[in-house]
Amino acid sequence: MKNTIADRVYDFLKDYPPFDIIKKEDLITIAENAIIVYLEKGKILFQNNDTSHNYFYIVKEGGVLLKNNELPDAKIIDVCDEGDVFGLRPLITNDSYFMTAIAEEEAIVYGIPINVFKPILQKEQNVGLFLIESFTSKTKTPFTNEYTENIYHNTGIDKSIEELQLIKYSKNPVCIAKDDLVIKAANRMAMHNVSSIIVVDDDMHPIGMVTDKDLRNFVVTGIFHARVPVGQIMTFPAETLKKDITITEAQLAMVKNKTGHIVITEDGTDQTKTLGILTEHDLVLSQGNSASGLIKAIKRAQDSKELRKIRQQISQVLKGYIFQNIPVPLITQIIHELTEAITVRCIEISTEKMPEKPPVPFAWLSLGSHGRKEQLLVTDQDNALVFEDVPEEKYEKVKRYFGILAGKVNTLLNQVGYEFCPADMMARNPKWCQSLTEWKTQFSHWIHKVDTEDILFSSIFFDFSLTYGSKEIADELANSIFSATDYNPMFFTLMARSSLQNPMPLGFFRQFLVEQDGEHKDMFDLKARALMPITDGARILILSHKIKAINNTAERFEKLAELEPNNKDFFLSCSYAAKALIKFRTKHGLLHHDNGRYIVLKELTKEERLKLKRCFKTISELQELLKIRFKVSQIL
Repeated sequence: MKNTIADRVYDFLKDYPPFDIIKKEDLITIAENAIIVYLEKGKILFQNNDTSHNYFYIVKEGGVLLKNNELPDAKIIDVCDEGDVFGLRPLITNDSYFMTAIAEEEAIVYGIPINVFKPILQKEQNVGLFLIESFTSKTKTPFTNEYTENIYHNTGIDKSIEELQLIKYSKNPVCIAKDDLVIKAANRMAMHNVSSIIVVDDDMHPIGMVTDKDLRNFVVTGIFHARVPVGQIMTFPAETLKKDITITEAQLAMVKNKTGHIVITEDGTDQTKTLGILTEHDLVLSQGNSASGLIKAIKRAQDSKELRKIRQQISQVLKGYIFQNIPVPLITQIIHELTEAITVRCIEISTEKMPEKPPVPFAWLSLGSHGRKEQLLVTDQDNALVFEDVPEEKYEKVKRYFGILAGKVNTLLNQVGYEFCPADMMARNPKWCQSLTEWKTQFSHWIHKVDTEDILFSSIFFDFSLTYGSKEIADELANSIFSATDYNPMFFTLMARSSLQNPMPLGFFRQFLVEQDGEHKDMFDLKARALMPITDGARILILSHKIKAINNTAERFEKLAELEPNNKDFFLSCSYAAKALIKFRTKHGLLHHDNGRYIVLKELTKEERLKLKRCFKTISELQELLKIRFKVSQIL
């Protein structure tokens, strides 16, 4: 007999992360074992110090408040609404709850059984990464390696998933001398509207701290007079941290030292100058810049102005990740999901502005670096739209509808900060907004009547990913594209030849080959001379193995290492080079506030030059492999 309740649970879960990336059969199992919890307004699901449940939860309807009882007045940490996951502590740790979950309004939540869900984490590491990010964005207790092992049981997943951003602190702290009177400290705190004041010596080294709690406990109660020196009521020594700290480090320090105020100094000790102060309030605010917090903000954004502001926040998050040497695969995954969320929201807003709903199903495809999940910096748009086939008499009307919709989406993305593609490879271009059959015909033409431009267009579509809309349409197009390359060795040879036309990165004497004229004279073109050759090589080789489910360059090489054990070390070195080059471009793009394509060589350190040259050696070997394997020399 059909389980209609489980069907409804499944239909809901499949549209929300991280359940949307879980295999169907596993998600069905989860749905069959999930429980449904009804909460009246004000009803508590769990509270601080309660024994952990055997479930974590996702909101189906209504809203749930998360409150931290350790903060003054049980301040709200988060508001969970439809699709939000919470109560993850039973999954991550084995201790009691640190928060209270209370229904803000009448609510229905699904309980996801831990014993059913944990085995799935061993197969779906991306699911774990999402949940860890969600957990660390809501809890005061930082995520540690120990907790990672609780989920993955040493499966080898990267342990660098703690909250990775540098925390923002108040850089103009209110200070006072040890011998000044308490009444002066109180007046100064009131004037600056702060809850604490740092006690410093003549060199601005922190000695102690006076908080509003100290004033209540020692002065208001009458234990000390308001005209005694602050040294008599201060808390000392002052808790200190260095200036460049992550959210995780700040969380850990506050929990460990049982304090809500920490002094920031140059080296993290009380022997150097006071630079600022970090409070629990700063910590709560900083969590709004976590990936999960930004995703939630994107979903609620109503216009380009809001989305542009969020995109700028993402750039700051990216900067923090890059300059803390966080592993590139983790960075690209997080930034890709944020970029995807912005694109989806732009499509939703644009669709809402149309006079009617889409007449037929369609798919919005992301191309280029976005399609490969390698777009870290804000670059120009590359996208396409595919709509379901319609009868000839309806075609013009449907085509016109999607052309208008695509124009709205491209314009909105541009307003958010993603420039229009100079070559107009965007869905607003009628050539890039077609029916499924038209796209199949177009691709067949590119495959069988190849020239330089056709190779470029076809290669772009080997990297597409579905961002929004019908998965069935996207899958059918992908199958058609890949089947068109079967039994066509000449196509691969021509693709290889095209990739070898990219200029070499190094000259005969191993010097960097720079641009000889134009706007970027004497600069090194990192994209054309390094990133494109290694991206093209990965694409050709993985396609020759008929692998179509992997778009990311580094992941393609890692798969090739599995497929060709004899070349394992070489392909892993290619994967390393791909990640290193992406990071290098991103770092320099952030430093110069551009897309990082052109590099000023004199600004490179010796270490950077050596790293680049090692990557270039790998590229040279890759191009030699392509030349031999696909017999390119025979047609040159």
